[in-house]
Amino acid sequence: MHYPILYSLQHCPYAIRARMGILLAKYPVWLRAVDLKDKPAEMLAVSPTGTVPLLLIDQATLIDESLDIMVWVLQKSDPNNLLVSENPSVLADMLNLINEYDNEFKSRLEKYKCAKRYHENNRTECRQQCEQFIAQLEKRLTSTDFIMGNKPSLVDYAILPFIRQFARVERQWYLQSPYPNVRQWLNKHLQSPLFSKTMTKYPLWLERQESFLIG
Repeated sequence: MHYPILYSLQHCPYAIRARMGILLAKYPVWLRAVDLKDKPAEMLAVSPTGTVPLLLIDQATLIDESLDIMVWVLQKSDPNNLLVSENPSVLADMLNLINEYDNEFKSRLEKYKCAKRYHENNRTECRQQCEQFIAQLEKRLTSTDFIMGNKPSLVDYAILPFIRQFARVERQWYLQSPYPNVRQWLNKHLQSPLFSKTMTKYPLWLERQESFLIG
C-alpha cells in the first residue's frame, strides 16, 4: 500500500520531533533509516540537499522541514488535538514560540555544546544565554503541567528534543539547577512510551533495502 516515506536519522533532534509527530498523529508512514555519511541515491534523487528529516508524500510532493512535517501529519489526523483546532490563534502562538526556540535558543545551544566539547572558557556564559529560555519555560510550567496549559500540545513535542540536548550538556549542573518544573516536564516525556517508541532503532535502509511502517 502507498504511504509517505520518511527518511530519518536516529539522533537528529529534528528527525526525532518529526517521528514523534507521526506517532502522535497515528498516521502511517514508511520509515527509512539513513546515515548521512552514506546517503541513499533514492533520497538524493528527490532532495539534492540530502537533509533529514525528509517526508516524501508522492513523487511530486515532499516536505523537508521537521516542524512542517509535524503540522502536516497532525492536520491529517490529530487524535489528541495537539493543534488546538477549535482556536486557530493558539496554533499561531505556538508556532511563534517554537520559532523562538528553533532559531534563538538552538543557536545558543550549539555554542553551549561547543564550549563544553572543546573546553572553552566561556561555557558558563553560553549556558546562561540558554537559561533565558529555560527560565521562560520554568515560569510557564509553574502553574500548568504543559507549556500551553494542562494538556500537551504541538509546542511541547516540537521543542522537547532541544531541551533534552540542553539537559545533557552538563548533566550534574542541570540536575541541581533551579528549574524543577522543567525537569519534571522533561522527565515525564522522556519516560513515556511515546518517546521510547520514537527512539526505536531500525536497520539502515542501505543495509537491507527495508522500510518500516510507523504511525
